[in-house]
Amino acid sequence: MSRTPDTKVLVLFCGGTLVMEEDERGSLLTPVLDRAIENLLSIETRLNELAHIEVAYIDNIDSSNIRPDHWDRVASVIGENYDAHDGFVVTHGTDTMAYSASALSFVLRGLGKPVVLTGSQIPGARIESDARRNFVNAVRVATMDLSGVFIVFDRKIILGARATKFSESRLDAFTTVNRGMVGDIRVDVRLGEHTTRSDGSLDVQKGFEENVAIVTLVPGMPPAVLTNIVESGIKGLVLRGFGTGNVAYDYHDTIERAAKLGIPVVVTTQCLQGATMMHLYDLGAKLLDLGAIQAYDMSIESTVTKLMWALKRADSIDDVREIMHTDFCGEISVPGSPGA
Repeated sequence: MSRTPDTKVLVLFCGGTLVMEEDERGSLLTPVLDRAIENLLSIETRLNELAHIEVAYIDNIDSSNIRPDHWDRVASVIGENYDAHDGFVVTHGTDTMAYSASALSFVLRGLGKPVVLTGSQIPGARIESDARRNFVNAVRVATMDLSGVFIVFDRKIILGARATKFSESRLDAFTTVNRGMVGDIRVDVRLGEHTTRSDGSLDVQKGFEENVAIVTLVPGMPPAVLTNIVESGIKGLVLRGFGTGNVAYDYHDTIERAAKLGIPVVVTTQCLQGATMMHLYDLGAKLLDLGAIQAYDMSIESTVTKLMWALKRADSIDDVREIMHTDFCGEISVPGSPGA
């Protein structure tokens, strides 16, 4: 698609650092709504040279306060405005942006247009801010012949369900997990993977189970800690094991207990660029026998949001396993499956 003022892009406003202002202590605060929208649109006043821009308000918050109902609201607004716009930009704080990108990737089934999340590390009012660059590039990508959910940040175009934030201060704060970048923004936009539109119709499948827990194992953690979590009433558990998904024998009774309670346990790795291969060691193989579900090469953000989404659609642990091991948007490579 060539960019023209007739191309329509809807900006869904969620707040974030790019519109924040400093108080007398130097702390960043979210301004009142009218000023926040004004701050957003003043980042670059010539955006209408790229596309016809409209803004839809979702919320005006620090992204650490994002909840699953925000994901559902973003998806609803995209669904309601889908036919009238060529692309969508979601302005968002960086802290939970990768979670939101993953969540939207599962909700927006059959997506045939680009949904681009972006934000900044430095408020847009500062001269050294990265807000203008990121916001303008996000709009550029939103006008392109793409389908899917993406994060555009610094020079990178990353598939939303493969993105993670790896730095709290670098301007290239996001990286891709176990997959190449979708594209690279230089003088022009250079696309690699995932470069065509889908012809399917949009099916918005909202709903997330919030009552899930994530536990990062550390050597010597008392088994009672994990047992207390499993017996606290949670609906699902993500366990960050060691290496290829190994979990000490001390915790196996608790994993078996979770299965008896009908609680899916998804095991992932603590390695950023890594995958579970739980059959390789007895520690992992025994967990599979107990019903644990391995995350393979999914990012932690995709693993968690996919489990939350799956729990609203599953009647059993086997149903959850099937959903977790289905590739919906390029988020997972299961050994032996097509494209793995």
